[in-house]
Amino acid sequence: MADTVYEMTYGKIREYQQELEDRKTRVAAEIAERLKEARAHGDITENSEFDDAKQAYADNDLRIMEIEEILKNAKVIDEKGISRTRVTLGGRVLLRNEENGTEQEYMVVSAKEEDILIGKLSSESPVGQAILGKKKGDVVEVKTPVGMLRYSVVRISKPKGLDE
Repeated sequence: MADTVYEMTYGKIREYQQELEDRKTRVAAEIAERLKEARAHGDITENSEFDDAKQAYADNDLRIMEIEEILKNAKVIDEKGISRTRVTLGGRVLLRNEENGTEQEYMVVSAKEEDILIGKLSSESPVGQAILGKKKGDVVEVKTPVGMLRYSVVRISKPKGLDE
């Protein structure tokens, strides 16, 4: 089976690398200490502290494997591929909600980098899918959990740098 390629910014790749290092060192050491302390309490068959520490160990290992898989298949968004005339992955877009006139600017990113609270819109979200490839002035209708929404593409630009 082919591996999924995760296109993302340098900044997001660095975040994943830092989290991986932290989990392999600091977090793993803290969990090991918790396991040691829980074992010191004696019988581990009915020791909730030991069970919690074992679960934390398993969760940490799972997250480490997930991050390693993401990094193994990570590809930095190519700035040359970001258009100033069409909405593309890595580009910025200013959208106007046609119902209420509000405007919001987003950077279109992969699902692994999405953070709507800081303006990073997933290309796999309903709005992201609808606007990909659109030009300034285009209007899209998007079916969302709250109903149909209409957005117009007001502006398309390249980000100042992809280290965001």
